[in-house]
Amino acid sequence: MESVIINYWAVLVATVVYYVLGGLWYSPLLFGKSWMKLVNLTEEDCKKGAGMAYVVSFIASFLMAYILAYIIHFAHAITAFRGAETGFWCWLGFVATVTTANMMYSKKPFKLHLIDILYPLVGLLIMGAILGGWK
Repeated sequence: MESVIINYWAVLVATVVYYVLGGLWYSPLLFGKSWMKLVNLTEEDCKKGAGMAYVVSFIASFLMAYILAYIIHFAHAITAFRGAETGFWCWLGFVATVTTANMMYSKKPFKLHLIDILYPLVGLLIMGAILGGWK
C-alpha cells in the first residue's frame, strides 16, 4: 500500500470549519428553532449534556476530515474543486444513503431529514475543498 502524507493543518482547519458550521447550522440563526421543534426538545433540554456532545462532535468532525483526506489522496483530488467533488461523492454514497434509509424507518418528518442531511453535504463540500486545495 502506498504511503499517504496527510496535511494535518488542513485536517485541523477542515475540522474546525465543519464544527463551526454545525454550530451555526443548528443555531437559532439558521435551523436550530425548526430542528428543536421537530425533535420535540427545548433549549433547556439541549443544554443538558451539551459539553460531552460538543467534545464528541469535535472528535467526529476530526475523524471525518482525516478519513476524507485519505480518500482525497487516493482519488488524486488535488484541487479545491476535485476535493469538494470527492466530498460530495462521500456524502452521497455514505451519508445520504444511510440517513435516508434511517429516516424511512423512523417515520420522522421530511423537514427534519433535510435539516440533518444537508448539514453534512455542505460540510463535506467545504471540507473537501479545503483538503483538496491545501497542499
